[in-house]
Amino acid sequence: MLLSARPASDAVEEGKVCRLAGARHAPADWILRARIITLSWDGHRVPQIAERLGCHHKTVRKWLHRFNTAGSEGLGDRPGCGRKRRITEDERSRIIALVKLTPPGRLEIQPSNELWAADVKGPEEWTLDALAATAQSEGIQVGRSQVRRILLAEGVRWRRTHTWITSRDPEFSPKGRGSSASTPTRPTARR
Repeated sequence: MLLSARPASDAVEEGKVCRLAGARHAPADWILRARIITLSWDGHRVPQIAERLGCHHKTVRKWLHRFNTAGSEGLGDRPGCGRKRRITEDERSRIIALVKLTPPGRLEIQPSNELWAADVKGPEEWTLDALAATAQSEGIQVGRSQVRRILLAEGVRWRRTHTWITSRDPEFSPKGRGSSASTPTRPTARR
């Protein structure tokens, strides 16, 4: 079956499609779609249009069908394309704001010189797991990997800082005393 674009419904629609096909500062996908229509109006068939524009013949057929049913308004993307976000922008902002807060398990020195933590069993440092758990406790349904993607997109650092004094490893043994002040240093070679 031969497929071609229907004639323009009026001069306004024809002018709009022709202007868009010749535009230099419009979205590239809209320009391609308008060129498909104008080439079809010029009498070119689907394989010729696809070869000339460097696209697949299925793409040409799709946009010819869409134009024939919806007119020039059919050349745009339909609303709601793609997967919907599972969390809102407000929830994303709250997750990003969590990183700036002090973790609830971190010890802080009080004015009375005592150490105090808001939640002794809470995380001492922000990790992806700790951020995801805190966000979930605030009612945001988010997983560890999604927290990671959100923070990477915002350029926020979440990695746990490495301390050299302590370790969570039960077999960790701290370094012994530093070397003696009486140990001579090696002389450096002079050139």
